Amino acid sequence: MSRPEHQAPPEIVYGGEEAAKYTGNSRIAAIQAEMAGRAVELLNLPEGYPGFILDVGCGSGLSGEVLEEEGHVWVGFDIAPAMLEVALEQEATGDLFLQDAGQGMAFRPGTFDGCISISVLQWLCNADKASHHPKARLMRFFSTLYSSLRRGARAIFQFYPENDDQVQLIMGCAVRCGFEGGLVVDYPNSKKAKKFYLCLFAGQEVNGVKQQLPAALGEDEEGEPGENGVQYTSKKRTDSRIRSSKRKPGKDKNWVLKKKEQLRAKGDKTANDSKFTARKRRPKF
Repeated sequence: MSRPEHQAPPEIVYGGEEAAKYTGNSRIAAIQAEMAGRAVELLNLPEGYPGFILDVGCGSGLSGEVLEEEGHVWVGFDIAPAMLEVALEQEATGDLFLQDAGQGMAFRPGTFDGCISISVLQWLCNADKASHHPKARLMRFFSTLYSSLRRGARAIFQFYPENDDQVQLIMGCAVRCGFEGGLVVDYPNSKKAKKFYLCLFAGQEVNGVKQQLPAALGEDEEGEPGENGVQYTSKKRTDSRIRSSKRKPGKDKNWVLKKKEQLRAKGDKTANDSKFTARKRRPKF
């Protein structure tokens, strides 16, 4: 089966019915939530700190739900209008806008405390139009992203690289734009669980302490370094599983009802409760 980015531009691949199917698929939603949770963990924000986070390629807001659960405020953009429409229908809490990452961004310098992106970065390596030059688009993206992050902030990209040359292209462009960091490969010996995270630092912390590349999740109990010099430890895997198990469930009936009540309290229009979501109310005496 060919890779999605080779089939058509993202706004076509995730257009119309596909956008709704993608969001409504419980398996995809669970995987997305897991990867977004890992990305937030790699941001390494202070405990209890409500960060202002940028979600690149936010899609229908699945990653934004994780950011919200972790107490962060987020802004997201995507190139697929249909995905953003689904996000609005799902009442995503973040501010959304339509944007092509390859054209860069125009935020004020130092706006965000961090950035996450799930399954997006490899799309920038594909030329969907005659005017698209992957290296130029990557340079434009990383240069404007670097400017929009506060110094010392991190940008975490989960992506599916096609080959080593693509990884080198992406990392090379990021470094030329001022970023430091490297590649974190979780579960490197597993075909199904293996995940790539590009962990970038927008400069060092103000106190001068040099940031270190986070440890990857893996099965190497002895913690020996694997490919790319990444250290694999089992302890980190255990901590991550505990943290994931504490994460709140997705949008169930109670979540929908609570959200509607909040909107009604603000005076916003909301759809009437259906027979599937209507809450039984006790009669008032």
